[in-house]
Amino acid sequence: MAELRLSDDGMYYWDGRQWVTTLSPDGRFRWNGSAWVPVGGMAPPAPYYQPPATPRVPTPWTKPMQYAVAAWYGVSGLFALSVPLWMSGPMTDMMNRAIQRQTSLNPDVSPPPPEFVSTMTSMMSGILWVSALVGFAISTVAIIGALKRWTWMFYVVLVLLGLGVLGLPYNIVTLVSARSTLSGFNLPPGFAWLSIGFGILGTALFIWMLIAVVRYGPWAMAKKVDQPAPAMQPPAS
Repeated sequence: MAELRLSDDGMYYWDGRQWVTTLSPDGRFRWNGSAWVPVGGMAPPAPYYQPPATPRVPTPWTKPMQYAVAAWYGVSGLFALSVPLWMSGPMTDMMNRAIQRQTSLNPDVSPPPPEFVSTMTSMMSGILWVSALVGFAISTVAIIGALKRWTWMFYVVLVLLGLGVLGLPYNIVTLVSARSTLSGFNLPPGFAWLSIGFGILGTALFIWMLIAVVRYGPWAMAKKVDQPAPAMQPPAS
C-alpha cells in the first residue's frame, strides 16, 4: 500500500490529483495516514459577560434625606408607643356608651355582666399595645434602612408616605367641619391639628423623595459618570 503523502503541516494529503483536507467533518481530528489524531484542545466557550452595575455616588440631597426619613420614623415610632396610653380611655368610654345605648333601646334585655366589659376592655388594650409594638418595629427598620441607604426601603417609605398623603384631605375636612369624632368616640383635643401637621410634613417629604428618585435615583444617589482622561499634549518643540 502506497504511503500517504501529507502536506508539511499535515492538514492535507495528495490523492493523485489534488490536495484534500485531512480534517474530520467536525474539525476535531485529522487523518495522519494510519489513525485519527486530535487536532488540539477545543477552545472553551467564552463566559457570559455581565457588565457591572453602575455605581452610585451621594449628592448634596442624600444625607439630608436620610436624616429626614430617620427623624420622621423616629417620631412615628414614639407616637405609636404613645397611642395605647391616650386611646385606651376613649375606647373604653365608647364601649360603655354603646352598652348604655343598647340597654336604653332594649330595656327588657339584661345588660352584659361587668366581667364581660372588663374582658373586652383588656382585649382592646392588648390589641392597641400589639399594634403599637408593630408600628415601633416598622419604624425601627425604616430608620436602619434610611441610615444604610437600602434601595428597597426607599421605595417602601415612598409608598407609605404616599398612602399618608391620601389621609390628609380627610383630616382637613374633619377640622373644618368642627367634628373630632371617629367611629363613635371623641378624639383627644388637638388631635386633628396634630394629624394635619404630620400630614403636611409627610406630604413635603413624599414630594421631595419623589423628585429625588426621578432626578437622581433612590436616596438621591446619582450614577457615577467616569470622566475621560485628558489627552496628552505633545512636548513643545
